[in-house]
Amino acid sequence: MAVRIDKWLWAARFFKTRGLATEMVGGGHVQMNGERVKASKQVSVGDLLSIVRGDEAFTVTVTGLAEKRGSATIAKTLYEESEESLKARERQKELRRFDAASAPAPRKRPDKKARRQIIRFVRRED
Repeated sequence: MAVRIDKWLWAARFFKTRGLATEMVGGGHVQMNGERVKASKQVSVGDLLSIVRGDEAFTVTVTGLAEKRGSATIAKTLYEESEESLKARERQKELRRFDAASAPAPRKRPDKKARRQIIRFVRRED
């Protein structure tokens, strides 16, 4: 038995909609066994998938097939993520956390006077 890759990605909850999964496969964000594929490519157990979703990159091995989207616990049984992929994602998560801590968000929005100061400052830079 085999399932279309876009259906499988949607059922495994890598993408929120099947249309988005199709778009990402077409855009080259998903590779099967090291090769770029089309959304209609059939996935079978044992295939190696490389998935890029925003800042996250996953390397997973297909362990189960599903055409319909189920619960998250069922979706986790459809694949097994490699150890290197898990470590790389944890490193990225830590880097994002440190980056956010180094540039905290302002407490409030700038008022009219502050906005004018910002505009003057930016125009002086150019």
